[in-house]
Amino acid sequence: MKPERWNSLKNKLFTYQVGFTSPPHDFDAAPSDFLRISADNVGAHGRMLHVPDYAHELTQRVDNFHLLEEFVNCMSNNGADVCGQVGTNWVHCQGTTPDEIRDICNRIGDTYETPFHMAGYCVVEALREMGAERIALNSVYYWPDWRDGYARFLTEAGFDLVYFANFTDMGFFKTQQECNDCIWIFDGDLALKSMQYVVERAPDVDAIVVNGMPNFRRADGLPQRIVSLDRKLEASVGKPIVSSDTALYWRIFKSLGTAPVAAHGQLLSSLQQD
Repeated sequence: MKPERWNSLKNKLFTYQVGFTSPPHDFDAAPSDFLRISADNVGAHGRMLHVPDYAHELTQRVDNFHLLEEFVNCMSNNGADVCGQVGTNWVHCQGTTPDEIRDICNRIGDTYETPFHMAGYCVVEALREMGAERIALNSVYYWPDWRDGYARFLTEAGFDLVYFANFTDMGFFKTQQECNDCIWIFDGDLALKSMQYVVERAPDVDAIVVNGMPNFRRADGLPQRIVSLDRKLEASVGKPIVSSDTALYWRIFKSLGTAPVAAHGQLLSSLQQD
């Protein structure tokens, strides 16, 4: 049972308390990004999954999938109102279907009395809420097995995936290893270039999906994720963009019953009242 003291607002540091977890060996931007787009009465706390000798292999996610439940258990005990799992690959690493992931999230959330949202499934929920049917996938830095696994997941969710490709497929890198060596941080102009590449090959889609958590350097060198770029990118390519980070934050806000501040792309803006 979730400790009863968290039912009283006077015992909480923030009105809305959010717990995030990310893959091992990644200092994750999600807590910081989420706070930047939240009101002052929202707090965020991160908890890294501990997997020694982690090498970003899908099999390692399968072997350590149980750590996600441990994370929610800890966050629930500490007063989190909702938990978010960063990283798209975890939803497909076991060959699970969207319905199976939905059931896993619901079971964990019910067990610890704290809603639990996985980024890869939040994308599916966001696309459904938007009424999108035909989609394209900008698979950014994803390795081929990651790319193909998430493409399968989206197809099983019922979407017409008309095109998908990663940065190497698009010709921005000669090899996957060259892309990997960037450690998920890329030149700032690659965000728009890759979106334009996808739209040119799939001009009639309802939305563009971006998996993973790519970072793009702004003019002063600071890396930014899609949540900081989606408004400008959507204006440039004329399509809604549903990225893993944006979809996760959108779903968390929905569970909290609150909304982001400032201006955003179509998905997050849908939570804001006029």
